[in-house]
Amino acid sequence: MENNYTVLARKYRSQDFDSLIGQDVLVKTLTTAINTGRIAHAYIFTGIRGTGKTSTARILAKALNCLSSDKPTAKPCCECENCKSIAAGQHIDVMEIDAASHTGVDNMREILDAALYRPTNARYKVYIIDEVHMLSQSAFNALLKTLEEPPAHVIFILATTEIRKVPVTILSRCQRFDLARVPVETLKKHFAWVADQEKIELSDGANDLLARAADGSVRDGLSLLDQAIAQTGGHVDEGAVLDMLKRTDRGTIVNFMKIVLSGDVNAALNKLDEIYNNGADLTMLLNDMMEWTHWATRMYPSLRLQDATSSPYTADQRETIKQINENITLNTLSRIWQVMTASVSELQASSNQKQCFDMLIIRLMHIADMPSIPELLKQNESQQPTIQKIEPKPEEKKPETLTIKSAQDLSNALQEARELLMFAYFNNNIEIVEFTDGKIKIFDRGNDKEFLPKLSNWLKTTTGKVWDIELMEQSQHQQTNSEHVKEEIQSDPMVASAMNLFDDAEIVNVSDK
Repeated sequence: MENNYTVLARKYRSQDFDSLIGQDVLVKTLTTAINTGRIAHAYIFTGIRGTGKTSTARILAKALNCLSSDKPTAKPCCECENCKSIAAGQHIDVMEIDAASHTGVDNMREILDAALYRPTNARYKVYIIDEVHMLSQSAFNALLKTLEEPPAHVIFILATTEIRKVPVTILSRCQRFDLARVPVETLKKHFAWVADQEKIELSDGANDLLARAADGSVRDGLSLLDQAIAQTGGHVDEGAVLDMLKRTDRGTIVNFMKIVLSGDVNAALNKLDEIYNNGADLTMLLNDMMEWTHWATRMYPSLRLQDATSSPYTADQRETIKQINENITLNTLSRIWQVMTASVSELQASSNQKQCFDMLIIRLMHIADMPSIPELLKQNESQQPTIQKIEPKPEEKKPETLTIKSAQDLSNALQEARELLMFAYFNNNIEIVEFTDGKIKIFDRGNDKEFLPKLSNWLKTTTGKVWDIELMEQSQHQQTNSEHVKEEIQSDPMVASAMNLFDDAEIVNVSDK
């Protein structure tokens, strides 16, 4: 059975330079070149899918061979025999070659041999090689000489989405044009025009969703519009497009992020369950959350960026984002972004995306509650236990009868008396097994035979009495004074939170500052 329906992407394909949307620089350059007679022998068009590479190649072939003028024209008539047959891909002198299925050197030799003959019905014999990066290395090598010095009647037009895979030797022989992503506003105008031509009702919200989902590709956007029309029967609204794309509307995303940043874990997980049960695609949901984080960061007051009216959010939604920004820091937004980007690969690799997403939300909420690193360090200084910094001090008269009842008292007394060597050795090498006023039982890790006599004499002079110091022969696996202080610091919740922010973090020194 004959199928008379033509999909929108083919039906509304650009037929001349005036209808080629979103590529103003390319159009200006090519039309000027044609009007001034500066036509190159080889061109290469590159860009993402659906931006008009093959369409531009056909338009250029029409411009070179249009019969409405006795020379190449920048405004092909699209009515003559040559224009019509080129548009249909049926012209004998304009050959479109799919490099993906003609990758070998033998295929290239056939093309080059045919290029030697003059065109039959046109001024120029045009070779359009699509996805040229798929050619083999030997095929590229066979093309080099002819591409550099082709016959005067031959024009090569290459197209590719992977410009980096094309050898530099090929690029150097071509005029290169990078086709840009088509802006959202340009796509919206085009889709609105197509809908008007098709007598279709297309709401502004649905149009905006389609244009953003197209991601700069005209073909992708028209394919989505075609699908939406087929789904709705001609009345395309925002809800239908959201359902088709399995996306959540931006109002829901804004409210969801507000709940996440509020710290209410139960409410956030319940909201996620509701979104998931409504059929949302979790990958798209993560993309929408990343989009929200990006725009919330750009709208953060301290950055003083331009007005965010170009964002995809309504005025009410932007006001909600502004209120959220008043209660969070820029540092929090940055950390949320890092966790989200790291979760993209996790979500793709997970066998249960819902469980993975639950854990992501919990991580985000934990980050939102955490203070910034400067705040942690400030709280650390005021709350963590510290030992006094070892600094030279003016000579002070030592008390005649100093009372020492613990290992920490002894450490402080040695420091205050400026007995720095004994202070350091005691803190780092002496395991305290038992300590009372007048009696100490220790194990010396450093086995310094001179340390105990020095310590005993110093204690006698300082406290006015003889100390009983018992040296153990084997370690009792007790902590040194430094290890004990460090353990107290590490057990502090604020210090533990600060250390968890960095891989392999450790405390290397403890001081008053």
